Amino acid sequence: MKLELYHTAHSTCSQKVRLTLAEKGLPERGKDWIEHEVNLGKFEHLTPEYLKLNPNGVVPTLVHNGNILIESSAIMEYLDEAFPDPPLLPSDIVSRARARAWMRYIDEVPTVAVRVPSFSNLLAPMRYAQTSDDDFASHTERLPLRKQFYQRMTQKGFGKKEIDYAKFQIQQTCERIENSLSDNQGPWIMGEQFTLVDAQVTPLIDRMEDLGYASLWDALPEMSAWWQRIKERPSYKATFYEVAPISVRYQSHFKSADELEKERGY
Repeated sequence: MKLELYHTAHSTCSQKVRLTLAEKGLPERGKDWIEHEVNLGKFEHLTPEYLKLNPNGVVPTLVHNGNILIESSAIMEYLDEAFPDPPLLPSDIVSRARARAWMRYIDEVPTVAVRVPSFSNLLAPMRYAQTSDDDFASHTERLPLRKQFYQRMTQKGFGKKEIDYAKFQIQQTCERIENSLSDNQGPWIMGEQFTLVDAQVTPLIDRMEDLGYASLWDALPEMSAWWQRIKERPSYKATFYEVAPISVRYQSHFKSADELEKERGY
C-alpha cells in the first residue's frame, strides 16, 4: 500500500479527506500516508506539474498505488471502499442513498457557501488587495475551475449581500443537522453510525466557527451537542493540527467576523 495526499493544511476539502483517513485508522502524516503540502499562496496548485495530477487545479489529490484520484467527496467514498473497516456508510441501500443525498447537498450548498466568508474576510484582502484590476482578471483566467467565483468578487472579497446569503445557507445546513439528529435519535447525522456525512460537513462547521460565526447554531441544542461530540473524536484532533485552522495559518492578517462587520458597517 502506498498512499500519497497532495493537500493544504487549512483547505476544508483537504480536511475532509484527512478526517476520513483518520477515521480509517490512518491518522499519521509521514507514517500512514505520504504528505505533499501544496502552497496555495504561492499558487503551487496551478503549476504544470500539479495540473498533470489534478487538471482542476484544486486540492486535495490522492494517489493510491499509482492511481490518481481527485474531488474530495469521491476520494472519501473511495477510501471507505478501499479500507472497509470501520465502514463509514450505512449497510442498507436506503440509508446509503440518504447518506449520498446528504453528501450531494453538502457539496452543493455549505461547501460553496463557506468559500464566501473565507475569501471575503481573509483570503481575498490578504492576497489581492494590492493587485490591479488587470492582474486580478489575468489571475482569474488562469484558473481551470471556479472562474465565476473569482469574477463575482473584487480584490477585497464579497459584499454584505453575498455574506448574508452564505450565512443563511450555513444556518439552513445547521437546522437540517438539528432535525436529522432529532428524527434519528442518534448521536450522528445518520443515527447511531458515524458516517461520511459527519466527516464531510465537519470542516465546514469548523471553518465557520474559526471565522467567528458560531452564533449561527447557538439556538440549536442537538446540533451544538453533535458539534461537541465531533470535537472529542480522535479524528478531529488528527485533522485540525497546528496550522490547520485558518485563523492560525494567517494569524497576522486575521480578524473575526464581528470585527470585520463593524469595520465594514454591516
